[in-house]
Amino acid sequence: QAQLIESGGGLVQAGGALRLSCTGSGRTLRSYTMAWFRQAPGKERELLAGIPWTGTYTYYADSVKGRFTISRDNAKNTVYLQMNSLKPEDTAVYYCAAKSSVPVNTRSSDYDYWGQGTQVTVSS
Repeated sequence: QAQLIESGGGLVQAGGALRLSCTGSGRTLRSYTMAWFRQAPGKERELLAGIPWTGTYTYYADSVKGRFTISRDNAKNTVYLQMNSLKPEDTAVYYCAAKSSVPVNTRSSDYDYWGQGTQVTVSS
């Protein structure tokens, strides 16, 4: 069973940048479609970005398009989320998720494995 470990969250000022990492433990991530979600207090978990194991495309939510970049380094068994031009409304717990089938689905219930989450706080 794949275990996902996120890191890189923290406190940053508006306009700043952070890079989140998601490392696989127990199974190689190269066989999985990977995604980043976030959940703010009182809100539903939302898909931000995804990349299938084929690497043939990337998906971004409109709210982060042009600011966030998802990438994967199969040699390091790690997926990244580079977040630039951060805004206070980006404050949330960020989760890494994996699924075995190709499509990047927006529904969180379609994902098989989840990390524990990492807090991102953007101050104004």
